Amino acid sequence: MANTAARSAEVEKKIDEILSKMTIEEKVGQMQQLAANMDAAKLDEYRKMGTIGSFLHVLGNDTQKYIEPAEKSRLGIKPIFGIDAIHGHALLKGATVFPSQLAAACTFDEQLVEKMGEVTAKEVAADGLDWVFSPVLCMGRDLRWGRIDETFGEDTEVVARLGAAIIKGYQKDGLVAACAKHYIAYGEATGGRDAYDSQVTERRVREVLLKPFKAAADAEVMSVMTAYGSIDGKPFTTSRKWLTDILKEELGFNGLIVTDWDNYKALVHGQRVCEDLCEACKDGILAGNDMCMYTDVFYNAAIEAVKNGEIPMSAIDDSVRRILRMKARLGLLDGMPARKLPPRSVIGCAEHVAVNYEVAKESAVLLKNNGVLPLGDVKSVAVIGPNADDVGAQYGDWTYYSHPNPNPQATPKDEVYTLLKGVREVFGDARVTYAKGCVIEDGDCGADSDKAMDEAVACAKAADVAVVVIGDRLKYNGEGKDVAQPILRGRQIELLKRVKAVNDKVVAVLVNGKPLVLSEAEGYCDAIVETFNGGDMCGLAAARLIKGEENFGGKLPISFPCGVGSGPDYYNQYDYWHGGRYADVKHENPYPFGFGLSYSRFEYSAPVLSAGKAKRDGAVRVSVTVKNASDVDGKETVQLYFRDRVCKMLTPVRKLLDFKKVFIGAGESKTVTFDVAVADLGYYDENCVYTVDAGAFDFYVSGDGINFGHAELIVE
Repeated sequence: MANTAARSAEVEKKIDEILSKMTIEEKVGQMQQLAANMDAAKLDEYRKMGTIGSFLHVLGNDTQKYIEPAEKSRLGIKPIFGIDAIHGHALLKGATVFPSQLAAACTFDEQLVEKMGEVTAKEVAADGLDWVFSPVLCMGRDLRWGRIDETFGEDTEVVARLGAAIIKGYQKDGLVAACAKHYIAYGEATGGRDAYDSQVTERRVREVLLKPFKAAADAEVMSVMTAYGSIDGKPFTTSRKWLTDILKEELGFNGLIVTDWDNYKALVHGQRVCEDLCEACKDGILAGNDMCMYTDVFYNAAIEAVKNGEIPMSAIDDSVRRILRMKARLGLLDGMPARKLPPRSVIGCAEHVAVNYEVAKESAVLLKNNGVLPLGDVKSVAVIGPNADDVGAQYGDWTYYSHPNPNPQATPKDEVYTLLKGVREVFGDARVTYAKGCVIEDGDCGADSDKAMDEAVACAKAADVAVVVIGDRLKYNGEGKDVAQPILRGRQIELLKRVKAVNDKVVAVLVNGKPLVLSEAEGYCDAIVETFNGGDMCGLAAARLIKGEENFGGKLPISFPCGVGSGPDYYNQYDYWHGGRYADVKHENPYPFGFGLSYSRFEYSAPVLSAGKAKRDGAVRVSVTVKNASDVDGKETVQLYFRDRVCKMLTPVRKLLDFKKVFIGAGESKTVTFDVAVADLGYYDENCVYTVDAGAFDFYVSGDGINFGHAELIVE
């Protein structure tokens, strides 16, 4: 502790020294981030100045041409290089592309997600970069939103814990800085419209959305990104309440806040809350933003606003101090210990491939199985469907296919396993045939559409089993790709129907960025496997799983929709509703949060409390025995929920309190325990004051989000 304090004092002394020497131009320069894909002439002009604080989407050896002018500048402050490493250093071809955050959340495994962050940090640092714009801590609740794939799902406990885990992985050994985003309520935008207004109350933010950012601050995340949108008409970029009063002061976040892409310009030309860039700079900096992403005119406008007396120098100094503090932690200031960067040979290395495979395997979720799986040693397999051999669809957003510039025709690296490649390798002794069948496209699919469909049907008819790989693609999934209907598009349902007519063993594998309506499709499937955007190793992991060489252990971190217009369908909603259901769709959701099948069969005892009563400042232990009543070893995610039975404010039907993933051998039993502080059973009242009531509380234990064991606690 003494060494940490001494180091902190040393850093602050160094920053004081630098600040005392800086001109206003040098200070504002540190607050400017520019992008490699902006206007080339403007970028070169700023680069030569040597005083710009950060650059975005610069890869590998290209960093040197930005570092050299900085080293030769008056103060020699190096820039920090940022990258959108959302699921691996995926903008660099050849680097490890992990499953998306949504897929990784299916693991419910904090240690594995932390390892995913650690691997990403090593590859990013080996490429000469310093800062990853990840994790996304938004909730994935409105499936119309295009960025569902970037979230850890719909539950605040899962998002908080997995978010903190990946931050620890990123920042282990000080290799890179993590960036928690998008602060805050970004995923709550009305209608699932990206960067739109969020009609939420402060109480809802505190009840549901703030916890992951508190967990990030506690994990000492080095940076937070401001959301594009607004809350009740107030842009987050100009909200001092949310950026300074709550994030920096209440949550104790001492890192830097960076705006999202072009937020300052959006204040003038999109949201129209500022007359010009000088006013936007004043409002944004005084709200608490420390660095401006991409808006290059910020530099001159901010300097003008300072010289006009609109922005006090103290606000500029506070922002620059936070920026320099992060650079000190990364060894980018002279006199500070330098990082020991990994060699470039770690990028895509065998050790990282092994971690990637483990994440892909643990993230696959078995949604349905009428006994057709595992396939075992079948003699012939027909691999069919538009996503059976489409790497771009399998990757999803934020890879070299989509950023920093769209490149849908990118050539994949050789190491990528689509399901077709995986099946050919895993079922090596079987006859494996392939037909695409259809495309994922609304409207007219062209003259060859019927021919492709007929080829797929013939392929399925001649095989022992048909594996049909369906889902979505980047046109309907990713940033700026909000959709009104989360459905299987084009002729995919027709493909399933016709394949099922000629083959009585149909295994559907979903490759998609978000849950889709399956109410019609599931009737034509004997088994359904969800992989979401599974990254490099998805096809190999899925093939081994469906054969039976591996066992399924994934659970859904997000609920599937009951119908096109039924959402949001997240599990922990209020339960008072006239009629209790939509009249035109099935009420029971077959694939809710927490659901996932296995080749193992787990049996739960009734949960037992260590005491039936507890004080409000007390604690209680919840225990449940889980038996693997099968001959297959397996992993089970045991989930603990609670409900305040009578409360002065509306509370959800249940709320996830804790979860533990455990390995249970065939025929074995394990007792899983949860230690619960009564203080964690509270709620926010109408004045946003956190409160724990006396009275009855229900605990529910489940392994599938459908079947629950129950116990009661009385709080005195």
